[in-house]
Amino acid sequence: MKLFRKLVALCLLLVSFIGGWYMLEYQAFNRMSLSSTLTETISYTIKPGANLMSVAKGLQQQGLLAHPRYWVWDAKWEGVADKIKAGEYAISPLMTPPELLALFVSGKVIDYTLTIPEGWTFRQLLKALHQHEKIEKTLLDREGKLLDNSDIMTLLRLGDQHPEGLFYPDTYHFTNMTSDVEFLKRAYQQMQQRLEREWQNRAPNLPYKNSYEALIMASIIEKETAAPEEREQIAGVFVRRLNKGMRLQTDPTVIYGLGEAFDGNIRRRDLRAENAYNTYKIKGLPPTPIALPGGDSIYAALHPAPGNTLYFVSRGDGTHQFSATNEAHNAAVRKYQLKRR
Repeated sequence: MKLFRKLVALCLLLVSFIGGWYMLEYQAFNRMSLSSTLTETISYTIKPGANLMSVAKGLQQQGLLAHPRYWVWDAKWEGVADKIKAGEYAISPLMTPPELLALFVSGKVIDYTLTIPEGWTFRQLLKALHQHEKIEKTLLDREGKLLDNSDIMTLLRLGDQHPEGLFYPDTYHFTNMTSDVEFLKRAYQQMQQRLEREWQNRAPNLPYKNSYEALIMASIIEKETAAPEEREQIAGVFVRRLNKGMRLQTDPTVIYGLGEAFDGNIRRRDLRAENAYNTYKIKGLPPTPIALPGGDSIYAALHPAPGNTLYFVSRGDGTHQFSATNEAHNAAVRKYQLKRR
């Protein structure tokens, strides 16, 4: 009986010692930063559908967790074992295992950005998307070339719309492997929301049949001036010309109509060419926008400045000289264009 008691006491002592040793090791593990194996911040990706154990093993394989079982125990104890979120995370050398667990539960993934400038064309937008290494490319054919516009719009479920002007230029934040389709859908929705908001608050007596015609005008305004303060003045000129039945006679539409044939110069034959975008030949607006207009240009198209000016000519410094009569306009052309040439 005495021997049995001694054995029990010895077992209890051994269990207590082992338990204490594990507890000390567990506490040390949770206090220890990852800097022993990590010298700089790295990215780590949790794939969709990954469970806690597979993530722990992956971290161990990369030398980030010395005791993955402790990390799993901790997650279960905290009740977050099934709450880790997929995505790409930035792991710092100063993080402790509990902080790493909290990061994965928070879903605070690495954020990437892409800026789409105002005035870009749809094709420039596509090129930027497919040059960004964190964008998943899906709008490509078997040879790796961009699909044509109609196929892209079909994949976006936007029917047979022309894509030009339908995507809002802005700085977008997104996560790793966001697809080009997801990006474009987001930019499309943002443009629709901004256009609808401005359309509902438009000035009276505008010569537009619908918000799409306002978008066309906004794209022309966007390409006509680099001076933000002139947008509403230019809108005023174009609106008055439309109301009077005058042709817009704006060079950016001619350039858009030329497409890749434009070499930097507009020639007399270009102004005489018969095409839907040559506003020296057609009356009214071209059939589609010619660029991606920003919010300020949309606002200007729907809130043109009052006045009597019908013409403007570039001064050569990014601004324009506005005139109410053809005679004054011709004088301004001689002063700012012919003289400079």
